[in-house]
Formats: sequence, structure tokens, C-alpha cells
Amino acid sequence: METDTMRVLHHPILGELGQDDYVEIIVDGKKLQAKSGETIAAALMANGIHIHRYTTKKHEPRGVFCGIGQCTDCVMTVNGKPNVRTCITPVEDGMVIETQQGFGKRGTKE
Repeated sequence: METDTMRVLHHPILGELGQDDYVEIIVDGKKLQAKSGETIAAALMANGIHIHRYTTKKHEPRGVFCGIGQCTDCVMTVNGKPNVRTCITPVEDGMVIETQQGFGKRGTKE
């Protein structure tokens, strides 16, 4: 898979990504492949997506900053739940991920 050149294969906290199983995620309505066990942020990076949210006041783009779940730059709306830290949240098959606008709005899925 050509996106493997951008894929994080060793995470300092989660360790080695050795599985070859892929899952399907939906990001802003587009179906993408992600490696089972990797974080949402890693899957997005591997697929060339770097913007995760836009700020409330100035609508500026944000993405991964700290990469360890301490800041909130990488938050996105996941399965209808806003403010999910994508740098520490593993992908799941069928996960619906949306670029977050401001503080995000709670969707219908919980």
C-alpha cells in the first residue's frame, strides 16, 4: 500500500506496529484504509491529512502538535463525539471521523 511510506511504524508509547490487517475508516465522508492498531492521527498522516480541526475564533487549522494527548490541537469529532484526541485514540473498523469546527457539536451517535 503506497501510504505505508508515511505511516508511523514505531510509536514511542504504543510500540511497534507489526500487524498487516487493515480496517476502513470514513474521514469527512471519504473511505480510507488504516492499519489495525494505529492511532487515528497516524492513519490520517499516512493518508496525507494534516488538518484535524479549525479554531473557534479565527478558524485557523490545527493538527498534531504534542502527539501524546496533552494538548487539544488534534481533536476531531469521532462517531459523533467531539473533542476526541486523535493522537492517542486507536482506529476501529467503520469509525466515522470528521474535521472539527471550533468546539464541535455532539452528533447523533454516542
